[in-house]
Amino acid sequence: MREICVIGGNRYFGKRLIARLLESGDRVTVINRGSSGTPEGVTHLVADRDDEHSLRAALGSRAFDVVIDQVCYTPRQADIARRVFAGRTGRYVMTSTVEVYEYEHSATLVREDAVDPLTVTVDVTAPWDDANYREEHYGEGKRQAEAVLARDAGFPYVSVRVAHVLGGADDFTGRVDHYASRIRAGEPIAVPAENHPATYVYVEEIADFLAWTAGREFTGPVNANAYGLMTTDDICAEIERQVGRKAEFLPVEMGEVSPFSFFRSYGMDNSRAAELGYAFRHSSQWLPKAIVETLGSGATGKEGK
Repeated sequence: MREICVIGGNRYFGKRLIARLLESGDRVTVINRGSSGTPEGVTHLVADRDDEHSLRAALGSRAFDVVIDQVCYTPRQADIARRVFAGRTGRYVMTSTVEVYEYEHSATLVREDAVDPLTVTVDVTAPWDDANYREEHYGEGKRQAEAVLARDAGFPYVSVRVAHVLGGADDFTGRVDHYASRIRAGEPIAVPAENHPATYVYVEEIADFLAWTAGREFTGPVNANAYGLMTTDDICAEIERQVGRKAEFLPVEMGEVSPFSFFRSYGMDNSRAAELGYAFRHSSQWLPKAIVETLGSGATGKEGK
């Protein structure tokens, strides 16, 4: 029986991850600020992960086989985690993002070595505590967080670079609903004049992968995504089938566009995950189900007509 600590992330694919760990017989400790509940069967510790003293006080003398950090967004948070969990865990898994590749303007699928954390400049003095700054620099914050841990973690470290996630009735992002509401209303959907594809991952599959990663020994960054690039057109085509109306696209040269519409490619190569032993499915195998889950039973009622 393993002792596993999950920091934050107890909604969406985070709650699915916790459920899988519990089903596997692991003892799970969840750390958050207490603003949201935790599943039955876990040990709940209330702490502010931005406050090193608060985190140390909540942990006491606890140690873990694995720590899964779902909410490490900045190098400052990574630096606190590095100090607090040194000597407390045998493995540390950070949930990172495809956005770390935001400067990699490649038409091909990017591999993990496209961003080497050891070459990333770290600035812990930037205004990372400012929510707006953190949101605007989301990809850079994750890049620098990876860099802090890669250089001097004090424990075996993995960064799971997660593709854009689809599926689930509890998808709180509103991105699929954004498209569905416009298609139902006959409103145009703003997309780049040259709309680039991205790779995605099914909500259930990323939970599976994180749970799987917790039990392995590899280190370093790993891409987590389904096979098969998709564009806004591909996602909207499935939504069209569910709501019974056609999408109307409005190409724009610059400015704000709809979610999942990109001025550059966000395609990742998942061959490292495959080489390590995890087989992601092709996006076409789960996209219809993911859209139905997110839109709910009302999606097929053609009530928008």
